[in-house]
Amino acid sequence: MNRKRDLSVCGGFISGICFVTMLAVTSLVYSHCQIPCGIYDDPARLNQIAENITTVEKAMKSIEELSRETKPNMNQLVRWINVKEKHADDTEHIISYYFMTQRLKPVDKSDAPGYEKYIKQLTLLHEMLVYSMKTKQTTDLANVEKLRSLLAKFKSLYLGE
Repeated sequence: MNRKRDLSVCGGFISGICFVTMLAVTSLVYSHCQIPCGIYDDPARLNQIAENITTVEKAMKSIEELSRETKPNMNQLVRWINVKEKHADDTEHIISYYFMTQRLKPVDKSDAPGYEKYIKQLTLLHEMLVYSMKTKQTTDLANVEKLRSLLAKFKSLYLGE
């Protein structure tokens, strides 16, 4: 009897190890640019952030509209909340895992102009992360506009436009 229980516990342990391994492999596939793959399309990533911001804005407006109804469709409300979360998370992922870890390279302080630009870029990206987080916490469209404004500033500084 104890042997069956021991095998059951062992099987559960092995299943758990397999599950954790699968999660680790999945996260490596998702963030493949950390290899690094060398395939970069900065304008496409910036456009994706802009699209995410627009989607978050639409989700916020839809959430507000549905919330005003006498008997709101809770399924649609939850779906819009999930869309808002997903696109804010995607924005944060692009900022963190694409720009901050792959595209911005540390600049030595002795290169004063280069270092100043690097610090400005990092600051803008950090502010974008904060405002992206705020879009998840509220439906305040001021956070969307601030995020959009920060993206425009970063894009101009980063691409030299």
